[in-house]
Amino acid sequence: MKQVFIEFQKQFEYNPIIENKKKYKSAKKFIVLGMGGSAQAQGIINSVVPALNIHTHKDYGLPVMSDKKLKEYLIIANSYSGNTEEVLDGLKIAYKKKLNIIVIATGGKLIKFAKKNNLPYIQMPDFGIQPRSALGFNCRAMLKAMNQIKLYKELGGLAKTIKGKNYEARGKKLAKTLKNKVPVIYTSTNNIIIAYLWKIKFNETGKIPAFYNIFPELNHNEMTGFDIKPITKKLSQNFHFIFIRDDKDHKQIQKRMDVVTKLYKKRKLAVTNLKLTGKNKWFQIFANTLIADWASYYTSQNYGLESEQVPMVEDFKKLL
Repeated sequence: MKQVFIEFQKQFEYNPIIENKKKYKSAKKFIVLGMGGSAQAQGIINSVVPALNIHTHKDYGLPVMSDKKLKEYLIIANSYSGNTEEVLDGLKIAYKKKLNIIVIATGGKLIKFAKKNNLPYIQMPDFGIQPRSALGFNCRAMLKAMNQIKLYKELGGLAKTIKGKNYEARGKKLAKTLKNKVPVIYTSTNNIIIAYLWKIKFNETGKIPAFYNIFPELNHNEMTGFDIKPITKKLSQNFHFIFIRDDKDHKQIQKRMDVVTKLYKKRKLAVTNLKLTGKNKWFQIFANTLIADWASYYTSQNYGLESEQVPMVEDFKKLL
């Protein structure tokens, strides 16, 4: 798995091709059907360009809209494996309703469905990696499907500017700090996708519980759960809070982070601050996510656990 992180920048060289392009129709509104690691690319894209009209649907079926409204959207059925049950269900309904569709997958049932029904599709390369590790491929494919050429070119620039190996030491150090702790990732609403990516990487790669929340909402509820008293001390002592800081956040959000850091440290709660850096939002997101990749990988190693596979997910699918 280490090699995937080291060579991660190569994913931004990927040039996706829309097959059955004669059937492809671009749009200005998008509904993305996706689950798990395959549901994060559009979140990253929306974080970079919040004005893009992207509706993410993480469930069976389609969003609750009238058929007239649904026809305004390009339905993007996105599943890295191509076998995600919920996405396939939504795709079949969209096809029956004769909606505007494009499929993105490495293969599986989604690509077979697209070929059989002459739908436009992008078949991503299958290198046997996990969906959470293929965000570069997925973002490139998603931008091509959305016909966002300018953003597509911007993202491609990371192939020359970001180096996966450069973040190993920071991730390894953080993993050591987090030993025997449960990470809780805090950030602004603008950067919610980053916090969520940290969470799922600790869950899937690190094989540990992890949670996230956002400012300012957490100031109205969650933080009061950490106003430690002697009788509740044991409930809180195993948490470690990671604050993802951004100089472009609202000044009051930055102040709130400062204040909560102070309050938590006063209560002997462990806090680590990580600042987003880089020339643009694409770089900031993926550089920060690479720290999460390495931190979660070394977390699994610190506990003597296998980092890549997700056996509980596979067991669940067999029992479903």
